[in-house]
Parts: sequence; C-alpha cells; structure tokens
Amino acid sequence: MPQNGFSADGYIIDQDCFAAYPYRGSTSNINGCGWVAAFDLLRAQGRDISFQEVLDGLNGLYPTKLPGPTPVRALRRYLAGFGEYRLYRGRRASLRAAGQAPAGILRYWEGREPHYIPFLRREEGVYRFLNVADGLEDMACSMEEFFSAHCRRGSVRAIVPKK
Repeated sequence: MPQNGFSADGYIIDQDCFAAYPYRGSTSNINGCGWVAAFDLLRAQGRDISFQEVLDGLNGLYPTKLPGPTPVRALRRYLAGFGEYRLYRGRRASLRAAGQAPAGILRYWEGREPHYIPFLRREEGVYRFLNVADGLEDMACSMEEFFSAHCRRGSVRAIVPKK
C-alpha cells in the first residue's frame, strides 16, 4: 500500500495518512471518512477535483468546527452540487440499490464506529471497496459478501447517483 494514502489509480484508500488535514474540529485520520468517500465517488464519476477542494467544501458547511461524524444530510448537500444522488435507508434497500449502482457511498458501522466508504463496480457482481479498515484499504468482493461481513449491526445507508 502506498505511504501517501492513495491507490495507484488515484483513489484515497487510507484516511490514516491524512492526519495533517483538519476536518470538523478534529483530524481527517480520525474524522475524515465522509470527505474521503465523497472525493472517491466524484473521482469514480470522472470529476476533475482535488481532495483539498472536497475537504474544504465539506468543511465549509460547518461554521463552528466541532468534532463529530459527517451527517448524511451534509454529505448529500455537498454532493448535490455535482449531480443528483439518491439516499436509501435500511439494510435491504441499501443492498439492493448499491448492488445496482456503478459507484456510491455506504454509511454503516465498522465495529463500533459509524463509517463512510466508497464503492466502485469493477465487473458484474464484483465491487471495489475503499478505506474500509486497517488491512482492508482496497478490497474486492460482491456487495452481498461485503454486507454480510461488515453491515451486521446498526443502520445502513447507501448514497448512489440517480439514474
């Protein structure tokens, strides 16, 4: 894995490498999964945007910088500037929507933490999941396998581009 947090093809796969970048009154290695997922999704859609622009754009939504996770509504508000995205709530609806999308963002609980990750369709039935957890920075499996292993408890949401 690259030391700078990026994959060879330019996606952010390890937010731990972004400790020097403040986000919402904390640092991005602790609290940056929302902006990281947004950057990777926009990149997957062919947007020419830097990670700093995405970080600044989402950070700009908060006049007071208090530590905390990125609210789903804030992420959707930011993404709305780039197109139409649909939010799905619940495990079944999110699994169905994500399994039909070319790319998107999942919000779920990774262990004891709420977490956002981007996903990208690689080929029929196989998805690439980025920035999942230590040791799982860039992984591939079916959507069903990912949900079975990682979306076992807590709420699940999917944000996918509107068709």
